[in-house]
Amino acid sequence: MTGQGIRAGGLPSVHGSGRFVRRRTRYRSARRRVRDARTGAAFLAAGLAFLAVLAPTPSGAVPAPPSEPRPVAPARFVPGPCPAAPEPIPGRCGVLEVPENRARHGGRTIRLTVAIIPAASARPAEDPVVFMTGGPGGDAIGDIPFLIDSGLNRNRDLIVMAQRGTLHAQPNLACPEVDRFYADAVGLRYDAPSTGRLLVRATKECRHRLTRVTARGVELSAYNTTENAADFADLRRALGIDRWNVYGYSYGTDLALTYLRRHPRGVRSVAIDSVVPPQIVSLPWTWDSASEGIRTIFAACAAQPRCKKRYPNLPRVLTEQVRRLEARPLTVMARPPAGGAPVKVVLDGGALVSLLVANAVPAVDVPAALDELARGNPTRFARARAAGATPVLGEFAHGFTQSVACSEWVPGYTQADLLRAGRRAFPGFPDTVLAQAPQLPFEYDVCRAWSVPDRTAVQRVTTVSTVPALVLSGTFDAKTGARWGAYAARTLPRSTVVRIPGIGHWVVPQSPCAQNVLASFLARPTAPDTRCVPGLSPKPFTITPTPETA
Repeated sequence: MTGQGIRAGGLPSVHGSGRFVRRRTRYRSARRRVRDARTGAAFLAAGLAFLAVLAPTPSGAVPAPPSEPRPVAPARFVPGPCPAAPEPIPGRCGVLEVPENRARHGGRTIRLTVAIIPAASARPAEDPVVFMTGGPGGDAIGDIPFLIDSGLNRNRDLIVMAQRGTLHAQPNLACPEVDRFYADAVGLRYDAPSTGRLLVRATKECRHRLTRVTARGVELSAYNTTENAADFADLRRALGIDRWNVYGYSYGTDLALTYLRRHPRGVRSVAIDSVVPPQIVSLPWTWDSASEGIRTIFAACAAQPRCKKRYPNLPRVLTEQVRRLEARPLTVMARPPAGGAPVKVVLDGGALVSLLVANAVPAVDVPAALDELARGNPTRFARARAAGATPVLGEFAHGFTQSVACSEWVPGYTQADLLRAGRRAFPGFPDTVLAQAPQLPFEYDVCRAWSVPDRTAVQRVTTVSTVPALVLSGTFDAKTGARWGAYAARTLPRSTVVRIPGIGHWVVPQSPCAQNVLASFLARPTAPDTRCVPGLSPKPFTITPTPETA
């Protein structure tokens, strides 16, 4: 899942703090990219109850693995120049031509940019790594610097393809109308009905533009995870690759598990990072992940004596601040982190929760930020909110986000189900906050406007496979809670489950240990080296002076 502004483009992929964020800023400053759009025992007891509520529907029963679907028309890889990017792409490129809708014979063809990054090793392995980015709607080509920094091409070629409907694909389901809404929304109440009406209006405008007949309208229902997975199956065949390794994060794990279920041929191994199980993902599910990630940050603070002494009772402070801001929102001027003139931002309870879920304030600063907020200083949260005022128009494919979310995640659960899940996760929060999914506010209204068919019968299905799998989760991930990695691994009997303490969404670029585990997994999929994991612990939290000593 990813985030755009403070509203995710699905499930999320706003990344963590420290070195990774500095790298992200360096790589993306040319496009002034905003944090994107891009996932204890008490928790276990609550989680088991939540699983009972969100048990897969009858369509989610575990089936026998299907035979690999055959393409309705041959896909074709056409070599060509690499697209312009802030960091030049160190490899060769081209486009994959595939049907927009494989069920519609004679329909139009779409084009997906492909980049092939050669292995750094002089003697690379024969089986490459193919990457599946998050979102849905994220820019896979823009993630290449992070993948190279993480060593994905150390011993193997790395293949990166723009998913259908995203930047560097034709057509691109970008919604600049929605981008403009997010830029304005930082100065509006997050969960006010009037804000929701503006979002729906922007969504309708985008849908009309994408589907109007004079533009040979996009068939929105064809932009789904089933077709997305088939694109990757076609890519393997078109490139003449016998076997490859799949690595996906956030929505890319939903896609990778779907790909493994529907197209198992040629898959040597699968690594999934910040896991979104396709059989369980829904709007109510987002509240469970939010609760796990935020409360794990609080528990980590309580485990560090200095943090515990300086910031006691963080759960109570959070509840008090959410309630206070929801009753009396703050309006302040804040300078966006990327620079520029200060902008007006509104902090209400919903905005505060969404910023925490998005890791918009680095986890190590969250206790200090909440303490400062309680003492009348909202600076850290206000600046994080201001980041949404400068989106790059058209970079994130909101149209693809909605085509997936509205057909695969939203159906089957009502707004009352969402509210009940929120009350279980955060019983002290106001209903006006809990009625909106974290980072996906007004999604039921948006989906009525987007109007795509329910696809849960074919998508909300468990993946069962004996292909070796590596399952990576960060304990501070409030988008895709860490325990959902172990949940997905239950039907992957040859899997290794790894939890990295103190890391949020998209683990590998943020953790040298996770990078080493992934490299060893690619070398030995059934016996990865995880010896670096037990010695890990969350970094020390930021400790600010007490008011008496300041």
